[in-house]
Amino acid sequence: MIVYAVEPGGRYVTVAESLALRPEGKRGVYVNLTNQCTCACTFCLRSLKDMAEDHSLWLAREPSEAEVRAELSALPWELVSEIVFCGFGEPTMRLETLTNLLRWLRAEHMGIPTRLNTNGLSDLFHGRDTAPDFDGLLDVVSISLNASNAERYLELTRSRFGLPSFEAMLAFAERAKAYVPDVVLTVVDHVEDDGEIARCRAICEARGLRLRVRPYEAS
Repeated sequence: MIVYAVEPGGRYVTVAESLALRPEGKRGVYVNLTNQCTCACTFCLRSLKDMAEDHSLWLAREPSEAEVRAELSALPWELVSEIVFCGFGEPTMRLETLTNLLRWLRAEHMGIPTRLNTNGLSDLFHGRDTAPDFDGLLDVVSISLNASNAERYLELTRSRFGLPSFEAMLAFAERAKAYVPDVVLTVVDHVEDDGEIARCRAICEARGLRLRVRPYEAS
């Protein structure tokens, strides 16, 4: 699925299926741009290739910008609460497509909040400061913190960029505050214990960032 909704229990469904289940009421709509990711997190289903390819979010090919725009254009916008760029892979690996779509959304549906869920490693992937690319385009950026130190972060995420990934992710989060109103760092419960989550919270407080503890999804 390119454009989808999430129903209670973490079920990923098409927007049409979501509307059939809940004809009334607003819902978040998610955009899935790629299967690619610069991490191979130990707790992520996409790390298990056979399971990933059977998953409803696994893309047979990456959609073009025009294809994504067409699916978004067909939405019942009166029932959309926000647009979230998330999906099975890392959206910022398609940075130009991502920012073009965000500009289009701002122009066509200015009142709809936008959010990006990211691993925060786009600077390392693109070899430059990417935070300014989101100036005025996002309401929220949610960044996977995952751990309180570089060693544990690498153990969990298996980032292709190695130990420097942790500080690069935090640096991106801090720079993003200048361009995005709400910058959130996240950890996953049942992956880390209370002590580690407390250390993550202290990191966020020290850097003026907000922490959210995400529920673990096994499927």
